[in-house]
Amino acid sequence: MLNRSRRLRTSAAMRNLVAETDLRPRHLIQGHFVQPQPGLSEISSMPGIFNAGVEETLRQVEKDLKLGLTNVLLFGVPEDALKSADAAYVKDAQGVVPKTVRALKQAFGSDLIVMTDVCLCGATSHGHCGLVDDEGVVVNDPTLPILAEMALRHAEAGADVVAPSDMMDGRVTAIRALLDQHGFTRTSILSYAIKHSGAYYGPFREAAHSSPKFGDRKTYQMDPRNAREGLRDALLDIDEGADMLMVKPALPNLDLIWRLRQVTLAPICAYHVSSEFSSVKAADRLGWVNGDQLMYEHLIAIRRAGADMIVTYAGREAVEKGWIS
Repeated sequence: MLNRSRRLRTSAAMRNLVAETDLRPRHLIQGHFVQPQPGLSEISSMPGIFNAGVEETLRQVEKDLKLGLTNVLLFGVPEDALKSADAAYVKDAQGVVPKTVRALKQAFGSDLIVMTDVCLCGATSHGHCGLVDDEGVVVNDPTLPILAEMALRHAEAGADVVAPSDMMDGRVTAIRALLDQHGFTRTSILSYAIKHSGAYYGPFREAAHSSPKFGDRKTYQMDPRNAREGLRDALLDIDEGADMLMVKPALPNLDLIWRLRQVTLAPICAYHVSSEFSSVKAADRLGWVNGDQLMYEHLIAIRRAGADMIVTYAGREAVEKGWIS
């Protein structure tokens, strides 16, 4: 007797019946770049994605909610004049991210999950994710109180989730301790637990104006040659108080998403990063690929690997164009 696997592929209805992986709006986290000044400025390397003022962000989120997109991740894009070596701007309760969080929560309340990126790179004059000493070294421990205070400002504004992406050792402990000390025990931490250094972040750095002015980030972001190191650090983040774990970038790390899924019960998020998004857009414009289909296949592969949620710039069009429903 011949076992015919094709019997389960005979129609769309049959394929849906036996499908093992699903992709729904609730699985997606739409990234937003928020700026202090009003207006919209399209990011040249990320078609359809904008640096947006607070009011413009609110209007877009309102439209997205009607599509079923209930999760956002905010990245602050302060003007150059607000940047400094000590990233003092991130401690400002009137900064663009706290201001946007307050506006979003006032407008949409518990219907919207607001996540915020916690990192110094967008607010430092040198573009690194931590403080830099006189010898040009990104220093770990002096950076931690600033990250914790940044997270506290976001929590005070109403953020549901703070997401440290800086990759300093011990930052989850520092953030959890300060949040709890001030009564924000319900604010969740989504830790960038596995975040590799490399070439995948170029369009993001254009959007966030966060390229380092010297050197690179290899002394604090992870070496992509290592797998066990990432798994170890992810489990350490759980011990420090992280509620959810991020793997970034997503597609080069499908193996790590899968392996992390086997060793933890914590929710896993994967970041479909700017170059993964922009490379599909560029190839589609050149007519080399079907961009919509390829973007969908990216997202479904990330879900199949074990991610419970995905940060992506393609969330909105995924729903608008009917890739998912």
